[in-house]
Amino acid sequence: MNNNKHLYAVLLAGGGGTRLWPKSRDNFPKQFLKLTGSRSMMQIAADRIHDLVDWSNIIVVTNHKYVKEIAKQLPKVLKENIIAEPSKRDTALAMLVGALYAKSKDKNAVIINAASDHIVENLAEFDRVMNKAISVAEKHQYLVTVGITPTHPTSAFGYIKAGKEIKKLDRDLSLFKVDSFTEKPNLATAAAFISTGRYFWNANMYVWSAKAIQKSFIKHMPQLAKQTKHLEKLNTKEFHQAIKEVYQDAEAISIDYAISEKADNLVLIPGDFGWNDVGDWRVVYQLGAKNAAGNVILGEEGAVQTVTQKSYGNLIHGNQRLIALYGLKDFIIVDTKEILLICPKDKAQEVKKLVNQLKEEGKKQFL
Repeated sequence: MNNNKHLYAVLLAGGGGTRLWPKSRDNFPKQFLKLTGSRSMMQIAADRIHDLVDWSNIIVVTNHKYVKEIAKQLPKVLKENIIAEPSKRDTALAMLVGALYAKSKDKNAVIINAASDHIVENLAEFDRVMNKAISVAEKHQYLVTVGITPTHPTSAFGYIKAGKEIKKLDRDLSLFKVDSFTEKPNLATAAAFISTGRYFWNANMYVWSAKAIQKSFIKHMPQLAKQTKHLEKLNTKEFHQAIKEVYQDAEAISIDYAISEKADNLVLIPGDFGWNDVGDWRVVYQLGAKNAAGNVILGEEGAVQTVTQKSYGNLIHGNQRLIALYGLKDFIIVDTKEILLICPKDKAQEVKKLVNQLKEEGKKQFL
């Protein structure tokens, strides 16, 4: 664990995950699912952060309807540290509110911001990189982003271009100025980016001091800074009560658009620790244990019953019914009590379109 007594973490758990529908639903989004083992994505993320930050300093910012589930899944997180957003306002406000909550506890707070639904395979390397980012954030007024070293071209992520090297942090780790952001480019552009060796995936993994990020909001988002300024002076009970009024009038905007693309003190540390955001069912397949036929068989409610012949490379996420496959290759089959999804694996990103269609048709019971 990091010895910095001023260190806090903000876990973002606002919902989403529509590409993992129908398991990921509005009332039970993907961070609560057990997609890679016996623990949920949320539990895995919290344990990973706890390697760096004490449980008493872990803050969760979430939608109000998920508070009970988070308290159930993360009993070591203080209930007072679960901040209930009354409505969705995107990542800028969530990160600012988390920072101000930490600042209300400790004016010298340094904050790790992390998603609650990401996977990291190399935990030792993750800890090493994050500790370097923490050290930079506590010594300077930098906003530090950890850019993920890309393993392949993809249009699923945004890209950050590293500029001038500021200094060496370790034998193989440097700190860079950030040149630019590009939001989810097409595949050809992504391939061109990667070929330069200067671009990194944007995982929204930020480390900064509460003072530094508050100054950035004052400079680049003055209205939002003004609407939230009083929060840092409130006690815990008052803070939670004040959130409702803050969210009524606050702008919905991502941290990238609000701050990152405008800030001149944004710096990047490369992170190469087996990161994945588990953004669709194809990724779940890639992370899963394959049987002799290359099929991945999953289920949260105990053993999944399957019978397969001449079927290869499929993801089968079952419920309680027997699932039988014949002559099927590279498909996704997700069976729930209400919904059965069948989709070619290479079209996994398109599942979101089905969700959008259900929204347009007003079929909220399936969302």
